[in-house]
Amino acid sequence: MSGRLIAVIGPSGVGKDSVIAAMARARPSIHVVRRVITRAPDAGGEPFEPVSRATFARRLTGGQFALSWEAHGLMYGIPVGLGTILSEGQDALVNLSRRVLREAAARYPSMMILALTAPPEILAARLADRGRETAADIACRLGRRAPPVPDAVRVVTVANDGRLSATVEAALGALYPVSAMREI
Repeated sequence: MSGRLIAVIGPSGVGKDSVIAAMARARPSIHVVRRVITRAPDAGGEPFEPVSRATFARRLTGGQFALSWEAHGLMYGIPVGLGTILSEGQDALVNLSRRVLREAAARYPSMMILALTAPPEILAARLADRGRETAADIACRLGRRAPPVPDAVRVVTVANDGRLSATVEAALGALYPVSAMREI
């Protein structure tokens, strides 16, 4: 049995990391993929493995990433251990860039997408509260047009514009329908 790669996508500020963490607490059998990022260790946000650009480049050249991409001046990597987790039948949640969705879908045929949404004013407020970007940076992020998702991949869309518990309940309900809930 193969587990599913569940790619969590959505605009900056939609709450991907909060939803991933809450889903993992609600359903401990889900593995949360810890990304490797060329970000300062004290930058906050998701639990991640901070590395320098030189270390990232060495690990990339050494084949240590299943997927990698650059965004917002940072490098992101998904460790190759993801394949083992999925081959053992465990589902894995990962915050992925839309830039690597096609590659991820080709590599992991059981992949599905959890697309999170929220109104622009909520996104702007959340980004401002994070305190990592200027108002101009926030406007730029909110103005970007997202690339399309691959056609053959199942997409579950959930709004994250209210209580986190409601978002998690909706996401888990869509990913694990009632017939499968008996397994929990």
